[in-house]
Amino acid sequence: MDFRDFKERIGIFTCLLLCIVLFSSFYFGQLRSIALLKNLPVIHEEPSKPTINLDHTLDFTIRNDVQTRTYWGAPIIWELMFDPKLYDKKHQEGNTSVALTVFAVGRYLDAYLNTFLTSAEKHFMIGLPVTYYVFTESPEKVPNIELAPQRDLKVVKVQKYSRWQDISMMRMKTISETIEMELEGKFSYVFCFDVDQEFKNRFGSEALGESVALLHADFYNVPKDRFTYDKNPKSKAYMEDGDHYYHAALFGGSLQNVKALADFCHVNIMEDKLNDVEALWHDESHLNKFFWLNKPTQLLSPEYCWDNNVPDKKHILVVRLTWAPKQYDKLRTR
Repeated sequence: MDFRDFKERIGIFTCLLLCIVLFSSFYFGQLRSIALLKNLPVIHEEPSKPTINLDHTLDFTIRNDVQTRTYWGAPIIWELMFDPKLYDKKHQEGNTSVALTVFAVGRYLDAYLNTFLTSAEKHFMIGLPVTYYVFTESPEKVPNIELAPQRDLKVVKVQKYSRWQDISMMRMKTISETIEMELEGKFSYVFCFDVDQEFKNRFGSEALGESVALLHADFYNVPKDRFTYDKNPKSKAYMEDGDHYYHAALFGGSLQNVKALADFCHVNIMEDKLNDVEALWHDESHLNKFFWLNKPTQLLSPEYCWDNNVPDKKHILVVRLTWAPKQYDKLRTR
């Protein structure tokens, strides 16, 4: 065989190989297209978990004595508006699980934590899996309470701060980190509570939503000019106007939305610190700013955190959670 014959054969072989490659690419490409057209998955992906939304079952007209819906369409949950059995049934069928975070630091642990946890076991999200995350600098002092099936308690040690204002504000950083490192992928929703509260009646699945804010008991039924927004233009919490006044004693929602709130508050708190500024009501002022810019999808009426010092109780048919008597002079450090 001379060199020219060898060269021709190599050329033919190369052409055949190229044809095979092109045909294979076309053939398998066609198979993929057919699979897609027939709605047959080429790559299997886990379906995303649907959001449980029962707003269409709410009776917005049954409570004509109070506001039951915001101007942007978010429901305000009051007694009589919802069917508790329907809500619980749908969330149980949807395998809803809830994480509850609470900070019990300094003397607040001794004064309030036992009452908070034991009352939560009687009234908070009964029938759903719940894990309590207790943040404290004294894990050894957390009471050993009896938990119902599908309930759990985890204790997380946190840094001790000398000022109660710093304890209040730095919880946002801890909440964000906990969602990212511990809660993600494990829970449907997270609720964040102050410890100096006591559950009195059902606090159930009707309170769950993508972004949940609480109407402050002291301000839900007063003119807007009495809202105590931060009026210092130097603070990142500064607000000229707003929709409602929200209480930071509790807030909740999906993990993604609560993390966004916590990150917003923490970043703005730290920027204030750099500028030697402290918002009027600390993290609550920043929380109100967040909800002004990012409207909550669900509001809880003051039934869900009532102040017994408010003299007018005519709208409150059920007290679900109440402030514990305050002992700031004994419990707060300067």
